[in-house]
Amino acid sequence: MRIGIGYDQHAFVEGRRLVLGGVLVPHPRGLRGHSDADVLTHAVIDALLGAAALGTIGEHFPDTDPRFAGVSSLALLDETMRLVGDAGYRVVNVDSVITAQEPRLQPHLGNMARTLAQRLGVASSNVGVKATSPEALGALGRREGIAAHAVALLEAI
Repeated sequence: MRIGIGYDQHAFVEGRRLVLGGVLVPHPRGLRGHSDADVLTHAVIDALLGAAALGTIGEHFPDTDPRFAGVSSLALLDETMRLVGDAGYRVVNVDSVITAQEPRLQPHLGNMARTLAQRLGVASSNVGVKATSPEALGALGRREGIAAHAVALLEAI
């Protein structure tokens, strides 16, 4: 069994869609980033890579590589799953938390969990997606962006 943790944060920006866990969330602003800036999926990717001791999302999908400009983070997750499988592991479960002052995410959490579970090859009951408010503290509390943490448990195949 191997455990990994992941974290990501991105600032809000005008003129982009907000994608979290592969789900389009209605909001007037999206997140700034080289890919689609899906902080939840990025945190999950880093947790998976960490658990398998395969490096970081930045090493595998650098923001200097034009191939990843605007790419769906779910495509990056698919490639990560290939790397994890090639290293001899499979996902047991993933748990995550999104920190955002806005928008309200509760209505979208189940869809995020189902979307991620499908890509991870596990039942949706093996993927936890939660949201919390920073209670108006710091940059996230000032509505400057969104952050996510994730923990992944892998087992050898």
